[in-house]
Amino acid sequence: MYRFSNTVIGFLNLFSLLASIPIIGAGLWMARSSTTCESFLQTPLLVIGFVVLIVSLAGFIGACFHVAWALWVYLVVMLLLIATLLCFTIFGFVVTSQGGGREVSADRIYKEYRLEDYSPWLRNRIKDPQYWKTIKACIMGSKTCANIASWTPSGCCKPPTSCNYATSVAQDIDCYRWNNAPSVLCYDCDSCKAGVLEDVRIDWHKISVLNVVMLVLLICIYSIGCCAFRNTRRAETDYPYGENRMTKIRPRWDFHWWRWMHDRRHLLY
Repeated sequence: MYRFSNTVIGFLNLFSLLASIPIIGAGLWMARSSTTCESFLQTPLLVIGFVVLIVSLAGFIGACFHVAWALWVYLVVMLLLIATLLCFTIFGFVVTSQGGGREVSADRIYKEYRLEDYSPWLRNRIKDPQYWKTIKACIMGSKTCANIASWTPSGCCKPPTSCNYATSVAQDIDCYRWNNAPSVLCYDCDSCKAGVLEDVRIDWHKISVLNVVMLVLLICIYSIGCCAFRNTRRAETDYPYGENRMTKIRPRWDFHWWRWMHDRRHLLY
């Protein structure tokens, strides 16, 4: 079990160490890009890449070179990572539990979205002017509304179906935000923001399901890491199998220093 646990942890961290390199490279490449949507993901990618790099390096050194303190750091960070991922997963399921489109009518196959149907946290996030400015730039940059076929289901390209511009009766406020100008359309409508939140909700729900799988995998790796840490600590002691049993072949790192001090004390006294 000693060689198995250390070998498994060593290989797993070697693979994750190599995997962190393209993640960091992607983040740096996005930093050089002038596209707003790509630079928006730059910081999370760089943070994830460097965290994976450092954790994997500590686990690899600790498991392969029997460095107990490196494995200890690795296990502590892994425990924090598991706790953080667990909280993030629970939060994701709570946030994405609300939302979904509303049927417009029986003869229309698409749905329209209302901002009030989503969780308060998502609504407050999307209402932030600076945040929405970034998202709107992404939508306009994608030129989705340039294709007429995408107008029907999109809340950003057309006003709500309930809008009737032939009457003076008070209507949904999005009806008054609509403009035919290609740079305006309904990009500032609540229905557009709700459509973006629906995409976020669907994607986030998928990520939360994936996080559950990752949690199970991380817990298994953490358990193997605990075995490797215990074996490494045992390998660093002078009596790994008890004081009256077989001692280790390679002395502990402080053995020679302790022996020198012991001999000097006998010479002095």
